[in-house]
Amino acid sequence: MSDKSPKVTLTTTAGAPIADNQNSLTAGPLGPVLMQDYQLIEKLAHQNRERIPERTVHAKGWGAFGTLTITGDLTKYTKAKALQPGARTEMLARFSTVAGEMGAADHERDVRGFALKFYTEEGNWDLVGNNTPVFFIRDPYKFPDFIHTQKRHPKTNMRSPTAMWDFWSLSPESLHQVTILMSDRGIPQSPRFMHGFGSHTYSFINDKDERFWVKFHFKSQQGIKNHTNRESEGIIGKNRESYQADLFGAIEDGDFPRWNVFVQVMPEADVGKHWYNPFDLTKVWPHADYPLIELGVMELNRNPENYFNEIEQAAFSPSNVVPGISFSPDKMLQARIFSYADAHRYRLGTHYEHLPVNTAKCPVHHYHKDGPMRFFPPVTGNVDAYYEPNSVAGSAKQDERFAEPPLKISGDATRYNHRDGNDDYKQPGDLFRLMSPDQQAQLMNNIAEAMQGVPEEIVKRQVAHFFKADPAYGRGVAERMGVTVTEVAEAAE
Repeated sequence: MSDKSPKVTLTTTAGAPIADNQNSLTAGPLGPVLMQDYQLIEKLAHQNRERIPERTVHAKGWGAFGTLTITGDLTKYTKAKALQPGARTEMLARFSTVAGEMGAADHERDVRGFALKFYTEEGNWDLVGNNTPVFFIRDPYKFPDFIHTQKRHPKTNMRSPTAMWDFWSLSPESLHQVTILMSDRGIPQSPRFMHGFGSHTYSFINDKDERFWVKFHFKSQQGIKNHTNRESEGIIGKNRESYQADLFGAIEDGDFPRWNVFVQVMPEADVGKHWYNPFDLTKVWPHADYPLIELGVMELNRNPENYFNEIEQAAFSPSNVVPGISFSPDKMLQARIFSYADAHRYRLGTHYEHLPVNTAKCPVHHYHKDGPMRFFPPVTGNVDAYYEPNSVAGSAKQDERFAEPPLKISGDATRYNHRDGNDDYKQPGDLFRLMSPDQQAQLMNNIAEAMQGVPEEIVKRQVAHFFKADPAYGRGVAERMGVTVTEVAEAAE
């Protein structure tokens, strides 16, 4: 079969044509190699730099492109153009595990990241959440410590169940997330078969400058499907890239996964009216208090053409909001507004948001200057405008129309104990009681399996938390771990 396509000449990165890409330049047929073979050195040097630092957290991930289509009407809550009735916005989703490195197996018990980037006409809006509505901690001061427990022991270079359970047993606020993680939902069959959550509390702002607190929910139209520990072990033994295979294959076959998008909306004035803090990442808002409101449908319908360019270099940060969507006093969110963008600056480079997958689809005008990765022309509209304020006609200026309404705050600045007055047992206990007997048994079996080899002192301390959430929860785990129930009950008092 003849190839009648136009001939394309291979070149160096500087555009010079390459006559021979098969043989190194050597002194005689047996060598040695000459240093003047600049293309050989270029290829080797580039190969040495083909890997960038992996994400400290959420290193193993899978992603695809799609659309967000708005079918509901939330105009009384938000002025965001991407959330108006009938709006259709291009987007990128990246799912991930939290703890494992890039080479980790997909089917491991772990929380799954659920990161979304919406390319709106007002700028990029990123929603960085998980497949769970809560998290292990509520104060970002403890985030580095928590992540250390999920990584490798500095001496053994292995994951440490002792470190994990020691931290959790000393952090009762983690119980809600631990209960979800160890339940049957701890190992989704694939990203298609799990729900997603913004997890944090965000805010909506309408065209009257009224603020509302909001939580985002993404309900899988494919349903919830999970694997047991034994099933996942069998899958990992055959394919460590099982999530990638499932998500990529489904989209290639035209079986586009979809999620129904909902929000919970709380009036700004409702803060302080409930037993729970609405900005506490370890708590959910009861649906009886704030029912789900349908917003639209998210569909993934296009695989990336190059995984590295479009998924590995994708950078999500909750700092990316648009008019009508903003932040809240959620302490974890406040810290992530800084830490996510800063991680990208370290991992990808100073101007990471000018990489194609991260570039906004609307005009961009800023005064960030020089540094690594300054590969784009000035984006201020005029080369003479490289500072602000300035007197340059047509240069980018601030616009007071986009100011947010003031947020009322109060209190003295100090290090408040976030555990004072917090009930960290009610919601985990409620969740346990919602489970069927089979689900409860699977939860307790998974916990007992995950606690093997953990010192008895830590086991008893953790089981005491289970006992406080529900006596049956504590007794079930205690019996499976072979510890005395009376000792645990006394520790829980």
